[in-house]
Amino acid sequence: MKHIAIIGGGIAGVSAAYELALQQRAGAPVEFTLFEASPRLGGIVETVRQDGFVLECGPDSWVAEKHWARDLAVELGLENEIIFSQDDRRRTYLAEGDTLKAMPDGMRMMVPTQWASVLHSPLFSRQAKLAYLREPKLAVPLKASALDASHPARDESVRDFVFRHFGEEVADTMAAPLLAGVFGGDIATLSARAVLPAFVAMEREHGSLILGLQERLQERIQAGIPPTPIFSTLQNGLGGLIEEMESHIPAKSIRRQIRVERIERVEEHWRVRGASLQDSAQPVSEDFDAILAATPTKTTARLLAPVDARLPELLPQEASSAIVVALAFSAEQAQELRIPRGFGFLVPQRSAVDSDGGIEAIAQRALLACTFVDQKFPYRAPPGAVLLRAFFGGPHAPALLQQDDATLISLAHIALGKFLGKLPEPVISLVRRWPDSLPLYAVGHLERIVELEARVAQIPNVRLIGNAYRGVGLPDLIYAARNAAREMANAILPVL
Repeated sequence: MKHIAIIGGGIAGVSAAYELALQQRAGAPVEFTLFEASPRLGGIVETVRQDGFVLECGPDSWVAEKHWARDLAVELGLENEIIFSQDDRRRTYLAEGDTLKAMPDGMRMMVPTQWASVLHSPLFSRQAKLAYLREPKLAVPLKASALDASHPARDESVRDFVFRHFGEEVADTMAAPLLAGVFGGDIATLSARAVLPAFVAMEREHGSLILGLQERLQERIQAGIPPTPIFSTLQNGLGGLIEEMESHIPAKSIRRQIRVERIERVEEHWRVRGASLQDSAQPVSEDFDAILAATPTKTTARLLAPVDARLPELLPQEASSAIVVALAFSAEQAQELRIPRGFGFLVPQRSAVDSDGGIEAIAQRALLACTFVDQKFPYRAPPGAVLLRAFFGGPHAPALLQQDDATLISLAHIALGKFLGKLPEPVISLVRRWPDSLPLYAVGHLERIVELEARVAQIPNVRLIGNAYRGVGLPDLIYAARNAAREMANAILPVL
């Protein structure tokens, strides 16, 4: 019987455990133990349901065009739960001063699909509009300078990539806040190849991103493919994925509140050593045939350093922290609110950390985005009610992490009120802190991951899964984790 340790119970670890449970029931000679330091599984995927509100504590959806999350939901019997973003209401605003200005319609990130909305947008200066008009005419030189897929050593920052196509203003006004809302990082250091792979591939094929996107949309129209919603989620929240997968995992295979402190090779096995966070007098020391590490980047570096001192250097060296604050307002309160129609707004960030002005000013600078949740998805709030989610991150977020919940709720209330007008006291509020939760894919990331994977392949029966490698979205994490679990179950030899 093969015995596999899964270290880390976030979405990747739970997906791996679920896959091994399926393999087990299908007759594979495999046992597994999932170690998780916290009392609950799911990591940043967590849903709180209260009084008709569905509050997501971390990610609220997956990108619909990536099918692996949908496939899992269907497999778990949740097909009837799948809902889509209300794209007829889709509009995103950018904060400028104390006001919100609508981004042009038809944008795919910073790339337009229609000219009129860009050329009439008050967001852009005449120079930025000319840069957009000029980009298709530069298709040949842009294609000649495109990043080569076969050479991972050749990379550039997201800012440089966007600058080459659309200039400085679009890079800083459009791309920076869009990507800060997803990655929490600085586009001057993020890897274009790792963060924008679809656009990098489009540049190789077409040179012009505008022409490439227009051609893709035209092909869909000619093929009779109707427009599809951008985001998908579950009616009762993404926590349903975790809850349903957990229901398929044998209870004896889950060990909560166990912190794994080190792994070591002992003869033909891996020894996992750790401690119970409930009973410090009960140390953990168990042997396994293989290890699936689904741990945060810093933990992975600590566990693997004694095995291969080079591995920590190849992992992302920085990660962004996030704070989510949800504010729910009743239908009666909502009558006083003036929330614009749309999905929410983004706040461009300052490049330098400035701590002047006290904690309220720091919170204002740390605000990355706000989602109008009840408009983005149906079934998120009772009829007529309003649900807002504020996201704090970037270089200012660490200064907020130690604040108590009441303070963070008050800070969010004030920060959102600057753009949305005075807000009443919410009927429900929620705070979640996610320190170092999102590894930053710096320039050269994919080259380092190629070397990392080659070195890990030389370590017997160890696989790494999670958001530090080849994608941070839920579909990517689910796919990679289930694939690694299947490969692990099939690769290691039975213990005789």
